[in-house]
Amino acid sequence: MRKIVALILASLMTLSAASPSHAAATARIKDVASLQAGRDNQLIGYGLVVGLQGSGDSLRSSPFTEQSLRAMLQNLGISTQGGENRSKNIAAVMVTATLPPFASPGSRMDVAVSSLGDATSLRGGTLVMTSLTGADGQIYAVAQGPLIVSGFSASGDATQLTQGVATAGRVPNGAIIERPLPSRFKDSVNLVLQLRNPDFSTAVRMTDAINAFSSQAYGGPIASVNDSQEVVVEKPRRADLARLMAEIENLPIDTDTPAKVVVNERTGTIVIGADVRISEVAVSYGTLTVQVSENPTVVQPLPFSNGETAVQPQTDIIAQQANSKVAILKGSNLKTLVSGLNSIGVKPDGIIAILQGIKSAGALQAELVLQ
Repeated sequence: MRKIVALILASLMTLSAASPSHAAATARIKDVASLQAGRDNQLIGYGLVVGLQGSGDSLRSSPFTEQSLRAMLQNLGISTQGGENRSKNIAAVMVTATLPPFASPGSRMDVAVSSLGDATSLRGGTLVMTSLTGADGQIYAVAQGPLIVSGFSASGDATQLTQGVATAGRVPNGAIIERPLPSRFKDSVNLVLQLRNPDFSTAVRMTDAINAFSSQAYGGPIASVNDSQEVVVEKPRRADLARLMAEIENLPIDTDTPAKVVVNERTGTIVIGADVRISEVAVSYGTLTVQVSENPTVVQPLPFSNGETAVQPQTDIIAQQANSKVAILKGSNLKTLVSGLNSIGVKPDGIIAILQGIKSAGALQAELVLQ
């Protein structure tokens, strides 16, 4: 892990040396913003998975599975009164899906299936026809098909092996869209573009790029900034909305982002943005290592005496302190910051502690994000 972090810091230092002090990346509008009218919609449904090899729900522990099985059989014209079902080949599941924007009836989409009861595996199962509803309670799709489960579980009398998650899977193209979304793209009067990373500078640059294009194509500006996330584009009278969106989304702009340092303490990953600055600060780095070892010795009594063999404890304590170094950091750019940290031989866990200390001292001119 330390080697990985060192490679990350080295690559960031190389990029900083080749880039200007102020980092600005050129990207297309379609890469940094999305259309408000073209957002996704979440769907959810409750269904049954059949065909499992004895790894389904135990109907006594999962009564809702038995109720669902009886209701399904009754809908198929099969009477289940007076009988007790002990099948282990069925499992109750929740089915979720994301309805893509502008989806039309008849098109397909993937669905995710997750177990609700005490089933041990969904491998080899088939999802029975399940209705998927939106937040408004309307049915927008119907899902059915065989599951693909990447995880597996195998057990014996003395041990058990599990890899991945065997109680969740997917049905590729398993849902057929039955109902179109209420809103249509052609009915929109304006286009609302939402930045994926809200920033006023990026929003203003996007507006300027759109207005420069519209002044040549339509004779006047058509875009305005609402806030750091939204840019509103008015439709010209003689413009086709779909063609206008296709022309706008390919316009290049210079994006900007605030300075951030992202630290993941669990994995030791550190990502430092190119715009990170550090005020002049002195940093000391050194560790104290204390080693305690027990070396008991056996003491024998004198010959022909009434003594007994005894164990005499012996403890050795060694304290070592590595060569501590003090460095003065003043990072005008990323290269200076990384070079300063490397000059005092800081390891990944030490870098995380130093960054937190610099932030507490008020010398880190960036947002510190801890994950």
